[in-house]
Amino acid sequence: MSPADYLNPDLPIPQRVQDLLSRMTLEEKISQTRNNCSAIPRLGIPAYDYWSEALHGVARNGRATVFPQAIGMAATWDRALIQQVASAIADEGRAKYHETLRKNGGNQIYQGLTFWSPNVNIFRDPRWGRGQETWGEDPFLTGEMGSAFVRGLQGDHPRYLKAAACAKHYAVHSGPEKLRHTFNAIVNQRDLRTTYLPAFKKLVTEAKVEAVMGAYNRTLGEPCNASKLLLEDILRGEWKFEGHVVSDCGALQDIHAHHHFTNSAVETAALALKRGCDIGCDCVYYDHLMEAVQLGLVSEADIDRALARTLTTRFKLGMFDPPEMVPFASTPMSVVGCEQHRQLAYETAVKSVVLLKNKNHILPIQDSVRSILVVGPNAGTTDVLLGNYYGLNNTMTTFLEGIVGRLPEGVRLEFRPGSLLAHPKRVENDWSIPTAGSVDLTIAFMGLSPLLEGEEGEAILSDNGDRTDIRLPQNQLDYLRRLASSGGKIILVLTGGSPIALEGIEELVDAILFVWYPGQEGGRAVAEVLFGDHAPSGKLPLTFPRSLDDLPPFEDYDMAGRTYRYATAEPLFPFGFGLSYTTFAYTHPEISENEVSSGKPVQVAVTVTNTGTRAGEEIVQCYLRDEEASVPVPQQSLVGFERIALKPGESRRVEFTISPEQMLVYDDDGLPRLESGRFTVTLGGCSPSHRGEVLGAPRPATLSFDLK
Repeated sequence: MSPADYLNPDLPIPQRVQDLLSRMTLEEKISQTRNNCSAIPRLGIPAYDYWSEALHGVARNGRATVFPQAIGMAATWDRALIQQVASAIADEGRAKYHETLRKNGGNQIYQGLTFWSPNVNIFRDPRWGRGQETWGEDPFLTGEMGSAFVRGLQGDHPRYLKAAACAKHYAVHSGPEKLRHTFNAIVNQRDLRTTYLPAFKKLVTEAKVEAVMGAYNRTLGEPCNASKLLLEDILRGEWKFEGHVVSDCGALQDIHAHHHFTNSAVETAALALKRGCDIGCDCVYYDHLMEAVQLGLVSEADIDRALARTLTTRFKLGMFDPPEMVPFASTPMSVVGCEQHRQLAYETAVKSVVLLKNKNHILPIQDSVRSILVVGPNAGTTDVLLGNYYGLNNTMTTFLEGIVGRLPEGVRLEFRPGSLLAHPKRVENDWSIPTAGSVDLTIAFMGLSPLLEGEEGEAILSDNGDRTDIRLPQNQLDYLRRLASSGGKIILVLTGGSPIALEGIEELVDAILFVWYPGQEGGRAVAEVLFGDHAPSGKLPLTFPRSLDDLPPFEDYDMAGRTYRYATAEPLFPFGFGLSYTTFAYTHPEISENEVSSGKPVQVAVTVTNTGTRAGEEIVQCYLRDEEASVPVPQQSLVGFERIALKPGESRRVEFTISPEQMLVYDDDGLPRLESGRFTVTLGGCSPSHRGEVLGAPRPATLSFDLK
């Protein structure tokens, strides 16, 4: 007998999928519409759970390489590096998946190849605890970095996916966490098209992401997992998405229980399926599809359509082909946590470090330093290496361990915690304060922790995951003031996944490094930056406001007053800012044409020179401003960036192409158009900001053109 067509790897995938569907009963089909799909032994189909995580390494599945949290990877502004990181993650996922199959015959939750990453929501408000999972506040940066991650995760094999990526949470989703199951995100069409959707569009239309996850909330009145606008009109209609859609976990229940959009679980299942949600996660609501069919709310053809999409993904992953045909099936377990991946995690952590202040060039630590005191609640804990959605590794290096490992012999080192993370001390006598006054240098590891920010139910010292105050915890503020009163020199190393307001603290310390949640190699990377083995080169992927007073209400999704693109208040640290141990100059800007015909791209260029005394890497940034738009537009928009390495005295010509799409404006109905008028281009090492220059960013180069 000839084999079934669905098992014949020589046939096209659509034909194989339809053959498999024709052999399944309705009950069997419905069993495949949840994330935890049942086995179908008679067809040789093992159980499979779609729910796996890989935000910054294979997560929640034992040993893996732990890369810096996503927001830290965003601070590298390095597309090629992030693609390498994601490729390494996929290799480890492949090895672990096939080893699990060999041992167990099937997989459980978190052991699959359908990774629900990256998170490309816009980090519009620093109070949101899950902002650490994103690529920052800018839609262009988010789209570029998220696309690089998708390409690395999915690979470039002509036949097979290395792993399947998922763009989440679609769409208009960024807190508050405690309201996410009931919230209706009201957003105008202009903000929808210029801020909230561009990254998703890029991942779908350019990076070809395999899956999209719907958000918990409603957007413009419709639950995201049953939204005609988001799923039918835009995702499948405008963008021609051919992959599958999965609900966020438990989100289908919200449609009737919290959004009150339907009257029952049966109605919810029918509506979500028909609108294009192909998999229901962490719920039994798609088990109601049999009743929905009997009531005439959905047809078997509707179920077939959803299954065709999800099964296509499994076929593209090689799950129905002989293992010897799938090149990734032989990935050895030796890649998991291997030295090459460890070095990649180290490089990523080094490039993510952002130097915010360096008074009198106190950094890098000079050879003349003979005594160092390390203090702070984050010096010796692994919590601040991990962030959220993390894997585990037995070679994680804390900051204290990193300092000890790098410390030159002959330099005296002491460690005293000095401060707790978020609670006052119970004793007044604190020996760290007088010690700080007697040593050459104090390094204070302070800041946030995943205990203070994250997802609902996980950040156990937070307000349902979010922050109600964007300052340091009060006990840390009090301690830093006492530490500064000792008169010693202080280097403040801050961890966190979101902006921290530092007014009143900034002037108390001599240097500030922001190191995010830097992964397993964070301790080594930060120590070697401090001692000058590498010059810091990270740039902020978000704005640090001075205080909550400069922000609109958390629940307001209007972009007015938010991010560097729309805020009018002067920031503490602007988007794109980051110092180095060397200096750079931007000169000789050029433009291809001063008058540009509508529909034509514009080429711009600038010369960047390392004007300092040591090698360094600079992230050259290109911003566009529409001076004469007839509708509200951003004050500035990032339209290009490139990371370059320069030796002392070396120069490089950096070129950017500004596309017609980047010159579009959107009317009140969300429709795009090109308008004639004046445009200004700014080329520099930071978003256009007087504050950036005050802090030490190089003076940018500017030029203009007229669009005819």
